Amino acid sequence: MGRKTGIGDLIGGDDKKILSTGNPEIDKKLADGLPLESLSLVEGENDTGKSVITQQIIWGALKGGLNVDLYTSENTSKSFITQMESMSLDISDYYAWGHLRMFPMHVTGFEWSKEEMHGILTRIIKHIQQSNAQVIIIDSLTLLTGYATQGDILTFLTNCKNLVDHGKTILVTLHTYAFEEDTLVRLRSICDAHLMMKKALVGDKYVMVMEVVKVRGATKTTGNLVSFQVAPGYGMKIIPISMARV
Repeated sequence: MGRKTGIGDLIGGDDKKILSTGNPEIDKKLADGLPLESLSLVEGENDTGKSVITQQIIWGALKGGLNVDLYTSENTSKSFITQMESMSLDISDYYAWGHLRMFPMHVTGFEWSKEEMHGILTRIIKHIQQSNAQVIIIDSLTLLTGYATQGDILTFLTNCKNLVDHGKTILVTLHTYAFEEDTLVRLRSICDAHLMMKKALVGDKYVMVMEVVKVRGATKTTGNLVSFQVAPGYGMKIIPISMARV
């Protein structure tokens, strides 16, 4: 599989500063997409759509000709591909050709100690540094909280930020409940982009809501909201935000 042609190739300009999600409605709320060479945070409670947005970003990156490394505590390779297919995002060819690589972070029956976790975080940073993938996804940081100190987590994200300065685009997800407020404040401040995921009620059904808290270098994005549902076999379905009660 050759490199995918992006709009930057078609118009002859440098369009590679933006990472599209592959969904025009989502991109619109992000001022065309997330900035490349940035550290992004997707935050929310359980079942608020963190994985859905992450999967859209992975799809956009692959469609844009970028290689993606996914460190996941949420899925096996097989379950992730199946999950993407259920959203009408077929990544099997990208995976087969090595444009998407997956690294499971959870080992059944194995308990990390704080000392072991410190070493794991260091090795992940070195692995990212040596990878030829331009886009790195860590889903999710929550797994690490039970085994790492606040200092370890903040150091890890600071190291991610240093990798961003050397050309990587990194996105991490986390569950809000797993972190103390002062840690969250520091984590958010380190990141270039911050997306907050919530649930809202439309009639008698819940929908997922993405709030764009900040995007570095973008104008008129802070506070932008987009609400959506996930329809099996169809994917993301945007719901007018005026109908949602957050």
